Amino acid sequence: MSRKRILIADDHETMLDEVRTLLAEEYEIIGSVKDGRALAQAAQDLKPDLIITDISMPAMTGFEAAAKIRSLGMATKLIFLTVQSDRAYLKKAHALGASGYVLKVYAHEQLPIAVSKVLTGGTFISPELPAQDWI
Repeated sequence: MSRKRILIADDHETMLDEVRTLLAEEYEIIGSVKDGRALAQAAQDLKPDLIITDISMPAMTGFEAAAKIRSLGMATKLIFLTVQSDRAYLKKAHALGASGYVLKVYAHEQLPIAVSKVLTGGTFISPELPAQDWI
């Protein structure tokens, strides 16, 4: 059985390393990028099963990259991994077709659960966030 392929995007190397460490044993990390423009290009080139991305990144935000990816017709599953807990961000992520939203402070505990749920067709929102905003 082949492992699910994940592309990660964050402008902080330490966060990229943490995500790789958390997920590499169970999933294939096919790439990591540090800005939204590189994310949109890598998504086109690598065709991942799942993208895990920050929102605030240089060149193009995670939201802009997600919109670009969606405009290309790619249905790749998407999890935002961010420090942003504001309701407007949560609603925007949902509007862009994200299946998950994880706060970075809880990444170690919640990201593996989120990835598993999203890759099996479910959704995951950090429990600390208001779930009613995921509409």
